[in-house]
Amino acid sequence: MSDLSLLKRLCTARGISGSEDAVRSLILEEIRPYADSVEITPLGNIIVFKKGAKRPQNRLMVSAHMDEVGLIVTHITDEGLLKFDTVGGIDRRVLCGRAVTVNDKIPGVIGAKPIHLLKEEEKGKSVPLEDLYIDIGAADRVEAEQYVLPGDPVCFDSIFDTSHGMVKSRALDDRAGCAILISMIQSDLPYDMFFTFVVQEEIGLRGAKTAAYVVQPDAAIVVESTTAADVAGVKKDRQVCRVGEGPVLSFMDRHTIYDKEYYRMAFSAAKRIGVKCQAKQAVAGGNDAGAIHVSRSGVRTIAVSLPCRYLHSAVGLISQDDYEAAGKLISALAGDIAGGVSYDQ
Repeated sequence: MSDLSLLKRLCTARGISGSEDAVRSLILEEIRPYADSVEITPLGNIIVFKKGAKRPQNRLMVSAHMDEVGLIVTHITDEGLLKFDTVGGIDRRVLCGRAVTVNDKIPGVIGAKPIHLLKEEEKGKSVPLEDLYIDIGAADRVEAEQYVLPGDPVCFDSIFDTSHGMVKSRALDDRAGCAILISMIQSDLPYDMFFTFVVQEEIGLRGAKTAAYVVQPDAAIVVESTTAADVAGVKKDRQVCRVGEGPVLSFMDRHTIYDKEYYRMAFSAAKRIGVKCQAKQAVAGGNDAGAIHVSRSGVRTIAVSLPCRYLHSAVGLISQDDYEAAGKLISALAGDIAGGVSYDQ
């Protein structure tokens, strides 16, 4: 997994929730030669079956989501400015002045009242969403409507930089997870496994709910990115998880209490293969496990996440070492779970 070219292609593809087409096409191009079966569901999930060396004791589903947070056009003003709303949980403090792309091709910038015209009480505060707009340079509504309509998706423009052993890019949540799954599909597996690339995680775990219903797994590994708070101004005991300390294992979040045996198995597997691993030291957030683990009669589920700074913003940051370690750990853990290995206390 040392080659980051695939991750770059995934992160620079545009695909907010409900508009994952470009990401899906890229993934299909990568996996079709290696998969034994590929299904595209009505909602847009990719469900992959890949034969391994043996039949598994547990029907395992390894899942990552294709969508990213972004914006959506809601209204065009008489002046040709685009009003918008958020798609997913974006930190609204980071919006003003951001370069964006509308409808995959129209460049724009998120604007607001200039600082020179602000009232004293407005200075130093984040701009409310209703006061922001996207400027594509149109003269008026008529010109803007030649290029943009309400409902069009808006993505952040971003860098993809790999200096200092890190990766800085938008959409690392969860294109890094997608890249890990692709790498597994392209490799030889010890057991038959299912892989799901799902849609609309950022707006309510919708793709995962339908994917788990179709696959009917006994067990699931959710591959994600999670908030790293090892930044200035955050006390050490509130940093939750840290970049460079390895993949993150959650014991509980706002949607899921994770399988306790699998949680211990993951730490054991990390020790066995010689990679770092850390616990997420908070009960916060959530991911597709929230929908998967309650599918049908229930699914034993664990999440393995990459610690990512500045999650749900225009640019996130992960460690290349964490990315490599996560790939190794997920592969090892998938073999253990599919093979029915029990954790020995």
